[in-house]
Amino acid sequence: MISTRGRYALRVMVDLAEHSDGSFVAMKEVAERQQISLKYLERILPLLVERKLVEGMRGKGGGYRLTKDPKEYSLGEILLAAEGDLAPVACLAHDAAPCPREADCRTLPVWRELNELVKHYLDSKSLAELMKKE
Repeated sequence: MISTRGRYALRVMVDLAEHSDGSFVAMKEVAERQQISLKYLERILPLLVERKLVEGMRGKGGGYRLTKDPKEYSLGEILLAAEGDLAPVACLAHDAAPCPREADCRTLPVWRELNELVKHYLDSKSLAELMKKE
């Protein structure tokens, strides 16, 4: 399940894509437009900066902006930055310990296939596709 953090990360990225002409956008403005608390955004943005999806600048005229064109971002990479993992079950998470039942697990193939379908779908959608249609 995608958490609030993941959903908000997508909203922030769409907002930056729609309201930036290459200049920095103040987070206060994004928070107001998206009706997200500034404190919550302050927890999401470092995750996006760490993955180099956005860059920030402090001080007057500062804020955040995208590091590349909206067409170049997949929704999968944005959600992965915010969520850390998108695996549908714990045993498929990146940091999961080996499951002692793996060899006998009849449901594991279903979860693996679902994981691949979701990953493929999210990676096939771009940030540009979420932007307003003019």
